Amino acid sequence: MVKKLITSIIAGFALGPQWSKAQTSTSSYVQPTVPTGVPIQGDYTGALRPQVHYSPPRGFMNDPNGMFKDAAGTYHLYYQYNPTGIVAGNQHWGHATSRDLYHWENQPIALFPGAEGEGIFSGSAVIDVNNTSGFFPNQTDGVVAIYTLNTEDEETQEVAYSTDGGYTFKKYDQNPVLSVNSTQFRDPKVIWHSETQRWVMVIAYSQEFVIGFYTSPNLLDWTHASNFTRYGLLGLQYECPNLVRIPMVFNISIEDPLNPSNIASTDMYILQISINPGAPLGGSISETFPGTFNGTHFTAVDYTTRINDFGKDNYAGQFFDNIPASSPQVSIAWASNWQYSQVVPTGELEGFRSAMSVPRYNVLANTSRATYTLVSLPYDLSPIYSPSSPLANSSSLANSSLLYDYSSTAPSGALTFNLTITSIPADNVTGTANFTFLSSVTGESIRGGFYLGGDTPFFINRGYIRGFDDPFFTDKFSTNNLINTDTQTFRLQVVIDRSILEVFLDNGLRSATTSFFPQGTLDTLIISTASLNPGVKVSTTVWGLESTWSSDGTSGNKTMTMDH
Repeated sequence: MVKKLITSIIAGFALGPQWSKAQTSTSSYVQPTVPTGVPIQGDYTGALRPQVHYSPPRGFMNDPNGMFKDAAGTYHLYYQYNPTGIVAGNQHWGHATSRDLYHWENQPIALFPGAEGEGIFSGSAVIDVNNTSGFFPNQTDGVVAIYTLNTEDEETQEVAYSTDGGYTFKKYDQNPVLSVNSTQFRDPKVIWHSETQRWVMVIAYSQEFVIGFYTSPNLLDWTHASNFTRYGLLGLQYECPNLVRIPMVFNISIEDPLNPSNIASTDMYILQISINPGAPLGGSISETFPGTFNGTHFTAVDYTTRINDFGKDNYAGQFFDNIPASSPQVSIAWASNWQYSQVVPTGELEGFRSAMSVPRYNVLANTSRATYTLVSLPYDLSPIYSPSSPLANSSSLANSSLLYDYSSTAPSGALTFNLTITSIPADNVTGTANFTFLSSVTGESIRGGFYLGGDTPFFINRGYIRGFDDPFFTDKFSTNNLINTDTQTFRLQVVIDRSILEVFLDNGLRSATTSFFPQGTLDTLIISTASLNPGVKVSTTVWGLESTWSSDGTSGNKTMTMDH
């Protein structure tokens, strides 16, 4: 969150003094045009509207917040939300739920500002199974949200509690629970540390470049424990820290690295910090520090800066709470960049701005060149394959190409493909592998490719897309991806969804998230390889993905249309 920017915009969006008391358990004031108790309706049929990524029904969305999985297996996603405009400001917590992380059901807004000029900024939510807070004397599924209340004078940390599983909240009557008299103190992420039987909060002293660690027995009384100061890229400010215990894989090179037999439970944690602005490509980005945590102090394994994404549209990611520590941790990030998020054309054309990344599995892996690399792979897409058999495949794509028109076979405009190159020689390697998504009507395209020789660069080029022009909308991205010397294999997975492209290299050792906004519909896929060494083998499989939304995004709910 960009505190100074959003504070000014909140003032700009104020609708005057005619605020009314919300007739919900939020005990907050809401604007007359902001509905309570019913989901907001949106149009999910637009040409730029993602079909397998979460996006808000209307208005402006940024950071994911409060993510947790409940005991019944439902995933809860809250998010920074302006329901009254298509730019940041007037911050609420939107809410959606899902059983599979792809079919989302929009829920009523969960948290509202308590007065004109306030903003409910980023934070987290936990299930207080043991009623440490005292809010839930007769239940084990009470939910506590911990968030930053932003005002012109201060940023303080507040809590709200839910007795109905996270759908409606009542604010604690003795808020704030944490204040340091600062306007730059925000984005609390809270986890339960079982070894010390304490809640742990990580929070950003944003412009001091400090992540503070606090502990509490009850989510209400917090004690400062330690600081993590001036690590990695600094930029203008730290934001949205995350702390999560995470397993490691024994071998990242195998075909199915997330097979349970390949996963080792460890005592490793990662501390993720988002910075904005100051990313290498401009604007916002996130970085990760692997290390150990004893309940009060986090110790990084080294001083290396590990950037999460080599694209430009992955920020403020959060991990779902209540995922077993021995399992791959599941995350979702905001798929945009503060340099241009408030001017992208989906706002004027379709009434919404921003989408989330695909949900991702996360583990740590060691390679011959790097230790404790964060691996990021799409959450299982197979349940939304449409049809259930591949759209196209080839086992002999070496020095050849595949051209596939998916205009009629993938009506959602969303698909995924895997490319595997094997038997790559150890020396004197040559050749390229490229893909292009093309509009047969406008000639626009988004492209990517891998050079197997030299320093093995991989690139993405969104510069041939003509629906959005902005000086900060960088059009080319690249990384280096060394050939695995143990397997002499390269693997690529690509997900495209109308206006978002995500790529995953070598089982998720590197990934990139890229938004793009075409004037025409992309409907053709070309995958090709050329100049490969003799004996190199290439295979690919292309899958269509179903639209996971009903036309109005209601998933069968009766909803309310919101006028602007």
